[in-house]
Amino acid sequence: MLFNSFLFWAFLAVVVAVYLPLPHRWQNRWLLLASYLFYGLWDWRFLSLIFISTAIDFTAGRRLSRAGENESGRRRWLWLSVSTNLGLLGVFKYYDFFVTEAARLTDAIGLPIEPRLLSVALPVGISFYTFQTMSYTIDVYRRRITACDDIEDFALYVCYFPQLVAGPIERYEHLMPQIARPRRVTAADFRVGLYHVVIGLFKKIVVADNMAPIVNAVFNDDLSNVTGPECLIAVVAFAFQIYGDFSGYSSIAQGVSRWIGIDLMFNFRMPYFAHSPSDFWRRWHISLSQWLRDYLYIPLGGNRGGELFTYRNLMLTMILGGLWHGAALTFVAWGVFHGSILCLYRPIERRLSDHVEGAPPERAIAATVMFTLVCVSWLFFRAESIDQAIGMTRLMTTDVSGWSATLAGSADPLFLSSLAMIAFFVGPLMIYEGWVERRGDMLALLEAPAVVRGLAYVYAAAMMYFFPPPSASVFIYFQF
Repeated sequence: MLFNSFLFWAFLAVVVAVYLPLPHRWQNRWLLLASYLFYGLWDWRFLSLIFISTAIDFTAGRRLSRAGENESGRRRWLWLSVSTNLGLLGVFKYYDFFVTEAARLTDAIGLPIEPRLLSVALPVGISFYTFQTMSYTIDVYRRRITACDDIEDFALYVCYFPQLVAGPIERYEHLMPQIARPRRVTAADFRVGLYHVVIGLFKKIVVADNMAPIVNAVFNDDLSNVTGPECLIAVVAFAFQIYGDFSGYSSIAQGVSRWIGIDLMFNFRMPYFAHSPSDFWRRWHISLSQWLRDYLYIPLGGNRGGELFTYRNLMLTMILGGLWHGAALTFVAWGVFHGSILCLYRPIERRLSDHVEGAPPERAIAATVMFTLVCVSWLFFRAESIDQAIGMTRLMTTDVSGWSATLAGSADPLFLSSLAMIAFFVGPLMIYEGWVERRGDMLALLEAPAVVRGLAYVYAAAMMYFFPPPSASVFIYFQF
């Protein structure tokens, strides 16, 4: 069931219509039932994994609270929770990858083995809800929060349908108080929710899905008929495809949730205006960035212990962040690249931030450099294999004839049409986000005059109606 399908909006209409007149306790029960139905429509068998995670973490949380000063008992319950969640994630997402890579290694040293693979489908959203529930038990263990005593409310926290399959990864202290207290949907909630839904649909349908054909034309090719300029334009198109796709989902999730009276966090804040790697990760997939910081980077030692250990911790965090996205060497390479630029920028990070603050030309140059580096990382993220990423890099840097033709004004039609599509579909979004960036307010449009807001919505609706993509694409982050 997709946010951009008629079935989802019919489902949502029924959910909201039944939800609004109910008392608080029954509102939560209705949302819990709707969330299980929403997830079960993909594959009802994987509901068992959510049930297991919910039961283990709810029990572990209560036991952690009751263990008092018995640290050995508290550690046992924490490890039960963490090992269960990581075990489920490991079996369904990483088992085949590591077994296959181990078989290749033994084969290379002359000890061939026949790996026994599970070949099971990846449960949608498993990376998101396992990280969400792990953050709960870890925070209870750290005594940052009090354990939940209501199994129904906790189950809703785990499987709340707007953010269940692709985040954001909500912290207990932000989402649970909203679940536990009575809610009333106001006109302001509808107004803010509408904004999030409109901008999210625009990003997904107009930007992401219209970039997909450009990206697929190159990345699905064997590179025998592809030029260096075409590779470059495909990488740039993918940068906007994945941004429109993922931030579009997050915006729609925010809007849908706001219509239920629950406020979800912003998961994106104009990431392509970032001036440095750390600034980028404060803006991109914010819930995952904060999770990796609080539950991996800082426990590893963070920036304590000297520069060498800090660089080690940055690299380990980003490599594991890459593996979070998928079991493939391309994601490992993506993590290594981001870890490397975080390390390279670290000595100049503070001076760079001070220099570009309030200096538009310098900030624009820094943002352009950072966007270029991010695009390089997206090449590894999107590539089907390391060999393809290397092949495309070689074409972009050594295809003299292709670049000569482009610079001479005789570029091939695919390059020119792709460039025009990026300007037409992505340009207005970037102009709008530049305005929001200058205002420093993610909801700046809601403060604009009603006529301006109305024209913006009409423009978004017209673009979705008159320039639909050739075919709808599933949300990219559903595979993670």
